[in-house]
Amino acid sequence: MKGMMHVILKERKTSDFILSMDALLRRLLGAHPKRVMIENDLAKRKAGDRGEEAVDYFLKDLTEFTVIHDLRLANGNDSFFQMDTLLLSSSFILILEIKNISGTIYFDPAFNQLIQTKQENERGFLDPLIQARRQQRELAKWLYDVKISIPVEYLIVISNPSTVIKTSSYHKNALDRVLHASQIPERIERMKVKYTQEVLSAKELRKLSRILVKKHCPANYNVLSYYGIQEKEVITGIQCPSCSRFSMKRARGTWKCLACSSVDKTAHVKALQDYFSPTYPLKILLKSC
Repeated sequence: MKGMMHVILKERKTSDFILSMDALLRRLLGAHPKRVMIENDLAKRKAGDRGEEAVDYFLKDLTEFTVIHDLRLANGNDSFFQMDTLLLSSSFILILEIKNISGTIYFDPAFNQLIQTKQENERGFLDPLIQARRQQRELAKWLYDVKISIPVEYLIVISNPSTVIKTSSYHKNALDRVLHASQIPERIERMKVKYTQEVLSAKELRKLSRILVKKHCPANYNVLSYYGIQEKEVITGIQCPSCSRFSMKRARGTWKCLACSSVDKTAHVKALQDYFSPTYPLKILLKSC
């Protein structure tokens, strides 16, 4: 691994689906029956993004790794697996499954679940260790199919530094693989001691990294179909940047709001962004402009 530099081949960015949810919420009536559910889903997704961004700080000094964020690969038969962050070295590959969960979390080995306690309320989640093990198996299979054999490890990273992590004293997998983001460099040093043999040359590692990025399959969900919302439920037209009503009309080379009389030459830009969103194919947006 000598001579390697920290390279980010695929940057982390706001997902198209989050942008589509934002667009949809702008165009739903305040009293729409699914509005609260969409708002809650959006808040969770944005919290997840913030957690992943917080972890990036602790990766910047890992100069021996190539970093790929938000990688989604196909394993045949319309089966996909997604990884928050992938670290590649010449000796091993490391999957980081990142969770932004506050309060106290308990990894329950008896029922394979994650229990969050916050303000005296308990909530159960699917155990991220199960999720990460699946990612490990799927990536190992994907690598096998492209004739590459290299150890694949995984860690569960809790991005919120104030989160209290608990588990049973005999839950060895959780004790070995769950950690706060600040502990990543130390844990990786331990892995480097374990994996000392160079499996891939620098050239082979660069080739593998490029193939992984090339094979990325974005999850282009249609946000309307996802939430079972019909086109007729979506408010069309150009939104006024001043009063937020969809009452802008074209007049003498600009846009004028019929509700508040505001004038804006670029009021159509946001609607065009919504129009061209990969996961929000609303050709109806501009019908009433």
